[in-house]
Amino acid sequence: MGKLLRLILPILIVIGAVFVMPEVSALTLQEGAEAARCDGCPENLFGDTGIFKQVTNTILYIVGIVAVIMLIIGGIKYVVSGGDSKKVTDAKNTVLYAIIGLVIAFLAFAIVNFVISALPSTPSA
Repeated sequence: MGKLLRLILPILIVIGAVFVMPEVSALTLQEGAEAARCDGCPENLFGDTGIFKQVTNTILYIVGIVAVIMLIIGGIKYVVSGGDSKKVTDAKNTVLYAIIGLVIAFLAFAIVNFVISALPSTPSA
């Protein structure tokens, strides 16, 4: 019985999808986005002045500030290490990871702004 059900069930699903379901027209990307928009949702989520860009840029600025602060702390740790090899290694790692964090923050900033500028800012009618 199980083998028969495994053979018949996919056939019934295909038949139901082809004959029973109503015909669904293909939507464009913008029409699909408009269909998903809720009543009372803000219109300015994307675009140059959109909420999404403002929030992501603020978060990336904060990450950049933290990375610069960590770079300064790493430099201070390096100067104060007094030649102790473990402290010097810790200070170098702090500086290295702070620089990596800065690079990632700059790349994320550039990617987010590029993607947001590529998206349509206003819905088309």
